[in-house]
Amino acid sequence: MSDQYIADILGKVKTIALVGASKKTDRPSYKVMEYLLSQGYEVIPVRLQLAGQSLLGQTVVSQLADIERSIDMVDVFRNAVAAYGVAEEAIAIGAKVLWLQKDIINKEAKSLAEKEGLTVVMDRCPKIEIPRLGLEK
Repeated sequence: MSDQYIADILGKVKTIALVGASKKTDRPSYKVMEYLLSQGYEVIPVRLQLAGQSLLGQTVVSQLADIERSIDMVDVFRNAVAAYGVAEEAIAIGAKVLWLQKDIINKEAKSLAEKEGLTVVMDRCPKIEIPRLGLEK
């Protein structure tokens, strides 16, 4: 993936569903969500166990299908095995981008998502990529 490819994605995305959100402030998903909110993105946390609760001022939903607005990007904080199911859910809700976080690689999920027209990023973190590419707001 080129830097331009990543920059183009991050420049177009406005609404992000963050799958695997955590209330634990030391977890990467919490820190990334906090950062994305600070950068002006709308972030909807997704985690069954926290559904209905507030996380960083946002209401947590239990699954992607519960989101009542269009989603540009699904940012995945789940293991590589779970990524395929999340890809299926992202396709079902009409997301445009499937983003698998650092150390998450699932070629089957990538192939499925791309076949259905989604742009896919694997093994990257937007909290790292945004400042690295000079895109901070």
